[in-house]
This record gives sequence, C-alpha cells and structure tokens, in this order.
Amino acid sequence: MTKVRTRFAPSPTGYLHIGGLRTALYGFLFAKKHGGDFVLRIEDTDTTRYVEGSVEIIYETMHDSGIVHDEGPDVGGDYGPYVQSERKSLYLEYAKKLVEAGGAYYCFCTPERVASLKDEEGNVRYDKRCLSLSREEIKARIDAGEPYVIRQNVPLEGAGTYTDLVYGDITVEYKDIEDGILIKSDGMPTYNFANVVDDHLMGITHVIRGTEYLSSTPKYNLMYDAFGWERPVYIHLPPIMKDAQHKLSKRNGDASYADFVEKGYVKEAIVNYIALLGWSPKSNQEKMSLSELIENFSLEGIGRSPAIFDDVKCRWLSGEYIKAMSDEDFEANATPFLKNSKAYGKYDSKKLLSLVKGRIQIYSEIPEKIDFLEEFGEFDLAMFENQKQKASVQLAKDILPRILDKLNCVTEWNNSSLFNALVELSTELEIKKQAVLWIARIAITAKEATAGGATEIAELLGKEETLKRLKFSMDLLYK
Repeated sequence: MTKVRTRFAPSPTGYLHIGGLRTALYGFLFAKKHGGDFVLRIEDTDTTRYVEGSVEIIYETMHDSGIVHDEGPDVGGDYGPYVQSERKSLYLEYAKKLVEAGGAYYCFCTPERVASLKDEEGNVRYDKRCLSLSREEIKARIDAGEPYVIRQNVPLEGAGTYTDLVYGDITVEYKDIEDGILIKSDGMPTYNFANVVDDHLMGITHVIRGTEYLSSTPKYNLMYDAFGWERPVYIHLPPIMKDAQHKLSKRNGDASYADFVEKGYVKEAIVNYIALLGWSPKSNQEKMSLSELIENFSLEGIGRSPAIFDDVKCRWLSGEYIKAMSDEDFEANATPFLKNSKAYGKYDSKKLLSLVKGRIQIYSEIPEKIDFLEEFGEFDLAMFENQKQKASVQLAKDILPRILDKLNCVTEWNNSSLFNALVELSTELEIKKQAVLWIARIAITAKEATAGGATEIAELLGKEETLKRLKFSMDLLYK
C-alpha cells in the first residue's frame, strides 16, 4: 500500500487564518492517523501578495500549535526545495512537456487584447487564438524576444468528473473552464500549475483543501491525465462561516491563530476547537488532546454543510482546559496576563491566580476578575439586599460589628480559618451562613460579583486591610 502523504501549502500573505490552520490540522491528522507524512510547502509564486515576515509566522504558528510537519523548508526532506520560488526552472520544464502533450500552448496576446475579450456576462474569457500558431512561428517569436505566457488547453466540449471523499462525484463542464495561464510572462508559474507539478513530484497522495477548489479540480485533472500521472485523492472541506451569510475570511481581517493566543485562549483549546469546525468524532467527545484527535479522526466525520465559528463554544472549551491544567502550568501561562492587572505586585501572585483559576475561560479575563481588589470605595448600600441569600441592609447593620469582632479574633489568617469563623458566627446568630458570607463579601469588596468568596478575598487582602474595609462599610451603613 502506498504511504499516505498530505501537504499544507500556504501563501505567505500575512497571519495564518483559522481556515488555513484547519486545513493544515486535517492534513496532519489524516497523515498521522494512517502512519503517513505531513509536508509543509510555501507557495510564494504570487509576488504581488507577499508580506514580509509571513513565512516566519507560518513556521511559528505550526510549531506553537503542535501541528508538526515531517518535511518543509525549515526541516528539509527528500523532495525539496519546499518553496515554490526556488523551483522556478522545474515549472517551465514541465510546462514545455505539457505543450508537447497537447495540454497547453504558447500565447503571445497582449494584456490589452485579452482584457477586451468578454463573454455575455462581461467576464474575460480567452478565445484560443494562439492555439493555432505553428511551431515555426512560435520559435521565431520567442527568439525575437516577444513576451509570452503558456496557457492550458481546455477542451471546448465534454466534462470532467472526479470523486471527492467528502462531496462524492463532482462534474464540471469544460465550457465553464477557461484556458488559464500556467506560466506567466516573467517565467513564474501560477498556483493552478505549480500545485499540480509539486503535488506529483512530492508524492502527495491526498490533497486536502477548501470547497472553493471543487469546481477547478477538473482542470488540474486534465493536466494529470496529459502528463500520464496518477491523480491524487481529493478531500474538500466545508467553509468556515462567521454567521449564516458571511464566510470567515482572511481578507476581511477575521481572526488568525495568533489573534486568539493574544486574546488569551488556551492554545490546545484553539486547535481542539478548530478540529470541530466541520468534523465530529463518532463518540461526540468535544475536549480532545492532539493525540486523541489523531486517534479519533476519520473522513466519515467531515460534514458537507458550512461550519459556523461559535466564539462562545471556543471560550467554553478554553475554560475546560484551564480547569484541567496543573497549578504550575496555569501560573506559567497566566502570569503575562496577570501583569496587566492593577492588583499585580500588591498581593501574592499565587493566591491571585488561585482565585481566578476555574472562574475564567480565557487568560485575558484575569484583570477584570481581580481589579476589584484595588477599586474599593463608597458603594450603593442596596448591594447588601439579596433575597436569595436572605440578606438585607438592616441585617448588615445588625451583624457587621459582630463580623468585625469575629475576624479580629482570628489568629491564623487563612481561608479555612476565616470561613470556619464566619460559619461559627452564623450558628451563634442563628442566621444562614450564606447571608453572613454575602454581607462580609460586599463589605470588603464593594462589589456584587467577584472572583472568589468573602474569606478567599479576606485572606488575600490581609487582616489589617480586611478590618479597615469592614470599618469603612460600617461607617457607610451608620451615616
């Protein structure tokens, strides 16, 4: 059996978009599931769209996300070079072979003439004028230095049919396919030609890409057939949508992997969620490590319908990873975000992180969860009112002095001792402990919602600051 070889072939045009990363991920998962190789190839033949630094971003994103390629420009391999611009001479050689096979022809028409050729719908469509040129005329014009391109020779009649492993049998009429340019006037290949040559020479067995290529695949097959090469197996992926109407698009500035990392999503969760955009495992399991994704991945789980990117679901999954994380890993990952908080450096960092772990979904939520520690001041006394907790302003007036006295007597200032002291007080006063804890938390935070309970926060603030805040709240109540 032929060894499975898949490839990811991004263009260096900026950040690696979520859709591109999903293509890479599925190529990686499929190859690893079948004991094959995953290849990274840089398709940089469109020099007008090249963005400086993009290649490095691709390498960093692949490495950072754990989608590791077996071959590529940065790691080498037996089928290099893995950068298209470094393979330029190869393409012209194969284009000439395709001309000899009747699958392509030289075209000397000026861009102005080509632009003037429009069909009934106003689309530019080349009229095959140069297909009839003799060998002698072609040679003479090339020798004279006349600019030319090499175009594909698509039949005027008939249709191309192939089987896609997701979408089934696809048929496209040849009359709907233009004689596209394969080699540009500067000698560089277009994507439409280079990807066919490279996939064949690199032994790619399965081509995984987006549905936008479903209709153009028959023109690639014409080239495979003209060369006498075996066609690869095709696996086209459903689009990723922002919503029911709009496709998630790099050109529209939609999110890249780096954007999500910067916002504080757990890296493993990003990859995990991207895997679920268009694919679902038989087990319906949602939280999966990369090794579990490899184990569970199958083409049967890929759907045909567009996948809508659900940020709520992605955040939830990130939160699940945080809950499962060791304290050491959480500290390492969360500290850069903790440093953006007003509370950073004023309290024990480990205790701050312990306060928010399990209460956040993404790391960037940390500052908003703990900044209340530095925002204490006058507040609306109505916050003491809480029917569910059986608390009220009047009850706060009655018991705050007792809370102050009780906590003043605590010798071991830690969460456990403080909690036990307030529970003991609730028993003494024959009041529900929830009411005592609610009133204590409002009195020391001036907030209705906080990360952590009253005694967790009191431990962080320390005895002196906690008692000082309790006195401040008592003064407000007795004004």
